[in-house]
Amino acid sequence: MPLTVRVISPDKTIWDAAAEEVILPSTTGQLGILTGHAPLLTALDTGVMRVRPSKNQGWTPIALMGGFAEVEEDEVTILVNGAERGDSIDLEEARAAFNEAQARLGQVKEGDRQGQIQANQAFKRARARFQAAGGMV
Repeated sequence: MPLTVRVISPDKTIWDAAAEEVILPSTTGQLGILTGHAPLLTALDTGVMRVRPSKNQGWTPIALMGGFAEVEEDEVTILVNGAERGDSIDLEEARAAFNEAQARLGQVKEGDRQGQIQANQAFKRARARFQAAGGMV
């Protein structure tokens, strides 16, 4: 029996389908979910979620912008601040945004704590989008 996976952002549902396996970017590291997983509630970091609809299909990457995931009785509900499927992201645009965010991260002054936090968040978002688009492995 497959998992039922739903990825829901404030403005739309990004994914609502069955899946064999899910890999989530939790705040403590990558978390794999298979059928029969124990009940779980976890915070998600900004990163790439990967969904495998069936054993015969490849992985579908989805860039997540933080949120929470609940696993209960083979249902995975993911509530996020924002999300984009990798196949809807323009690779070159994502590459440019990633390079720009990386450069900005290196330019933040050492004592500027708020600037460092903002630059780091922008970098994580740009990296997630770039990875989901297929720019990084």
